[in-house]
Amino acid sequence: MSLSNLSPGLVTLVGAGPGDPELLTLKAVKAIQTATVLLVDDLVNDEVLLHANPHARIVHVGKRGGCASTPQSFIEKLMISEAQRGEQVVRLKGGDPFIFGRGGEEVEALQAAGIRVQVVNGITSGLAAMGSINVSLTHREHAHGVVFVTGHAKPGDTGTDWYALANTAAQAKLTLVIYMGVSGAARIQTELLHGLAQNTPVAIIQNASLSNERHVACTLDHLHETLIKERLGSPSVIVIGQVLTAFANQLALQAQTMAGRR
Repeated sequence: MSLSNLSPGLVTLVGAGPGDPELLTLKAVKAIQTATVLLVDDLVNDEVLLHANPHARIVHVGKRGGCASTPQSFIEKLMISEAQRGEQVVRLKGGDPFIFGRGGEEVEALQAAGIRVQVVNGITSGLAAMGSINVSLTHREHAHGVVFVTGHAKPGDTGTDWYALANTAAQAKLTLVIYMGVSGAARIQTELLHGLAQNTPVAIIQNASLSNERHVACTLDHLHETLIKERLGSPSVIVIGQVLTAFANQLALQAQTMAGRR
């Protein structure tokens, strides 16, 4: 497609980060400030919108697991129509647009329609969650790599092969970071136990980077039980791997100390 056939407008996919508005990048702030139309996901902190031009039009297009959501096709059509009108459109997403944010689908739709598009990366919740508990995803003593994986498959898709992933993680010493895994935690636990040890450390971080963040540690064989007992729900990140050993031990020691004071 030639440059002369491109729309006069521009769509920028902006990662708003995990929730803490101070984790926005400078480039994200600049994009938000210059936007004339912002399409905003549910998980974006309202404080992020303080950077928007007061004359910009803000459209909330909810995307939250387990809840009624704006259809993806509608969002893509809206981005295209606004850009064709010459608007400077920002699609504001929680986390990073290209980490389970449907950014790839949106880029394809926009490019097919002849829309100029650019991407501003954001801090993904899996990274922020581990930063909040001071644990590295790739400690050279414990992990040779990290896998970001979704626990929620689209309709008609069988989803992640947890059996194969468990064996690979055990053999290659990988940290698993599971997004949208709360509702399927029972199945995830059962199938991962076919390749990972029962005492493999797990951390569950809810509302990563926000003032109401909660985090707990357990072992893989108690993942589902812990979610229920602690009443943890979405949005939560589930992290599994030996990088969590020291963190789990620290929480266990704290729990013992508190019990001794009672």
